[in-house]
Amino acid sequence: MKTSESLDVQDAEAVEFIARRQVRFSDCDPAGIVFFPNYFRMLNGVVEDWWAHLGKPWTELVTVRRIGTPTFRLDTEFVQPSKFGELLDFHLTVEKLGNTSLVLHHVVIGADTARMRARQVLVATSLDTHKAIPWPDDVRQAIQRFMEKQS
Repeated sequence: MKTSESLDVQDAEAVEFIARRQVRFSDCDPAGIVFFPNYFRMLNGVVEDWWAHLGKPWTELVTVRRIGTPTFRLDTEFVQPSKFGELLDFHLTVEKLGNTSLVLHHVVIGADTARMRARQVLVATSLDTHKAIPWPDDVRQAIQRFMEKQS
């Protein structure tokens, strides 16, 4: 089991979703590096893209099915700064799929160097009651299909 102290440990054969983002001027602080909360904004966009990649876009989950996927926990390690204009590759893998939770592992890489690592716990919730709910079968199956090793 991974802990916040072992955020860099990852199964080399895990199936990844990779999204590329360019560091924009608006992402940076006066020192010209990414202001740390902006990593979270970018990370949220990558997670949203991943749900769409699964065929379960947030537009459907949130507005039609009334299912939320709030972040319950986010352990983060900032390894090295990223600068204005750089391209960053966000690598997302699924560490664990529980009854109501989902653990994602993120590694952000720029110029072949890790910039940020994160372990994120999402929880399926009813947007009507704001309580945890089991992942619906079709959503669970989409996540499981993603987790399968490709041959």
